[in-house]
Amino acid sequence: MLLPLFFLSGAGKPPVSPSPILLQQEELPFTAQQFHIADVVDERANKKGVAFLLPLPSAAGTAPQPVDLQNGSVTAIKSYIKQSFKQNQHLRPVVMRLKEFNLTETAAEKGRVMGKAKITVAFAVRREGKLLHLFDYSSGASYNRAAAGPAPTVEPLLRRLLASSLKYVTTWVEQEAPHNEKLAHTIKVYYEDYRRHQDDDTLFYDPARPLNWNDFQGGARVSGGFAASVFPGLSNDIESTVQDGVIHVRVSTKPYILRNLSKVLPSAKTEYTLNHEQRHFDILKLVSEHYKQRIRPEKLTLEDYESIIKYQYLEALWEMDRLQKQYDSETGHGTNHSAQERWNRKIDDELRALNVKS
Repeated sequence: MLLPLFFLSGAGKPPVSPSPILLQQEELPFTAQQFHIADVVDERANKKGVAFLLPLPSAAGTAPQPVDLQNGSVTAIKSYIKQSFKQNQHLRPVVMRLKEFNLTETAAEKGRVMGKAKITVAFAVRREGKLLHLFDYSSGASYNRAAAGPAPTVEPLLRRLLASSLKYVTTWVEQEAPHNEKLAHTIKVYYEDYRRHQDDDTLFYDPARPLNWNDFQGGARVSGGFAASVFPGLSNDIESTVQDGVIHVRVSTKPYILRNLSKVLPSAKTEYTLNHEQRHFDILKLVSEHYKQRIRPEKLTLEDYESIIKYQYLEALWEMDRLQKQYDSETGHGTNHSAQERWNRKIDDELRALNVKS
């Protein structure tokens, strides 16, 4: 009975589990000038370890054994970055989403072992409480060793892959920061009141150029039994650029009337009637000023500024329709002189408050 026991104790020794890998600190020869690594998120499919190594000596059919970084992968990587990578914590927060980071050994021909290492990282910037994907980075390395040993130098290989990802993101962000919208940190809005008259039909609002009867070129057939009518509208052009991390948004507002749709009865060409129609134009200008106030930088977000501006433009069109109808309803299309006078004062007061009219 002793012989079998002695035989089993000598031949059946389990392989010794490899020790955790200590990721060495170093001083990387580059510095992050535009960002800092705010977090490392482990999104690997297999989190059992960073290396899967064949034991020494490697017998045929032996499965590789998992080995992790000392203190765990994420903790070790965060510590390495903190100690090795020069960065300013007040700059843009970038998150490393670790998709792959491993080294796997497999048996090869002629008593050799092939080792393959790979890193894949999705880099994202954290802005306004959300993660914006920047790019994916992948790199790899390999070696070939004898099955009998010596043991592979795993740690320098993994460290080199990690350092290469940090170098790449540093270079990428420095190149992209001035003009990449995802890396922008501020938004500025500039307003232009469009007053250029490029055709004979469209008249854009200009406080120095009020309506006159020559602008009513649509004939004398006024619908609804009214003395005169104008056709007001509001359009705008939006252009955005990124410079030095700032999104510059230029908004050109275009309150206008169309001359060929503006009509007046020959007998109605009085100063009073012209004033009533001018107030339709003034109301349109007020709506465009309200629109500008609703798209000030503090009301926009870096992520959704375009959709916010587009929505507020729709709001302006709804406000235009509502105020024009309210004005005509309360003044009886100009027939209620006292109501007309109230609207005259109300419009003038707001135009002066908005510095449209002196």
